Amino acid sequence: MKDFDKRFERQTRFAALGRAGQAQLSGARVLVVGCGALGGALAQNLARSGVGELVLVDRDIVEESNLPRQVLFDERHARERTEKSLAAKESLARIGGPTRVEALVEHVDADNIERLTAGAHLVVDGTDNLETRYLVNDVCVERDLPWVYGGVVGAGGLVLPVLPGVGPCLACLFPEPPPPGVLPTCETAGVLQPAVALIAALQSGLALRILTARSGLTPRLYEVDVWDGRVRELGVGRDPRCRCCGLREFRFLHEPVTQRATSLCGRNTVQVRGARVKPDLQRLAQALEPVARDVRHTGAILRFAVDDERYTVFADGRALIEGTDDLERALTLYDRYIGT
Repeated sequence: MKDFDKRFERQTRFAALGRAGQAQLSGARVLVVGCGALGGALAQNLARSGVGELVLVDRDIVEESNLPRQVLFDERHARERTEKSLAAKESLARIGGPTRVEALVEHVDADNIERLTAGAHLVVDGTDNLETRYLVNDVCVERDLPWVYGGVVGAGGLVLPVLPGVGPCLACLFPEPPPPGVLPTCETAGVLQPAVALIAALQSGLALRILTARSGLTPRLYEVDVWDGRVRELGVGRDPRCRCCGLREFRFLHEPVTQRATSLCGRNTVQVRGARVKPDLQRLAQALEPVARDVRHTGAILRFAVDDERYTVFADGRALIEGTDDLERALTLYDRYIGT
């Protein structure tokens, strides 16, 4: 106990937390969905703060382009193409401390989200696609489990603490995910590391508050931009007609899950099932121009190439990704360049 007290003595001097709050943190279990830019920063913040158990889940591998903003990875991880959750666990282990870390290499979907959230006191959002966020929103509202949404692109982003029964859920503010191609992504608009750090810091601070003193927290939507130095705090309320927290319709969670990716025999090609919302192919083509080559939009088909893969996207959101037979990589590439 003496070493524990010494490690966290500066933190426990913060009156709103104190020793009692630190004890609550040490008994908490937090699910971190995604271990990239936001997820890695979140995991590091929560581990250094003394959260008892972190469960890290990510399906992706480390690439060189991750290194400027994904703080738990180094060049060796990129060179060896280490799975992100395993690389994150390795880096967190070097920090030391009491936090227990479980690393899972999985694609989060409706088949496993209930298992992943079992026993968790909080979920934090480090993912990079909207469909997963709506799935997390569904399961957390159904289970009365708090979670903290965070999204970052370019120089700014959004943060929303979701406290079921207290404030709005994600679907209250954004009833449906927009069609692929409508919103900018990190691939099309880029992202700055300071923006990631700021969004993760806001998420982490709210996470500590929720884990130690959920009562009295008024959920608000925070919008920040590190380039312009702008911070906005927006009062938001629950929508009584919200299909999720109002009508209790959890369609992202309970609709039957079909296999999202299928390898086409003998073709070194994976077919990825489209998102629930049909893409705007024209806008998607325009967004891809700076990062892709051979972008061609003809009628109901969009074609383009990035690196060694070629993509054919259809009007229903279905895509053929040529140049790989790895299903998990294909899903990552789909979410990266086409979106959900």
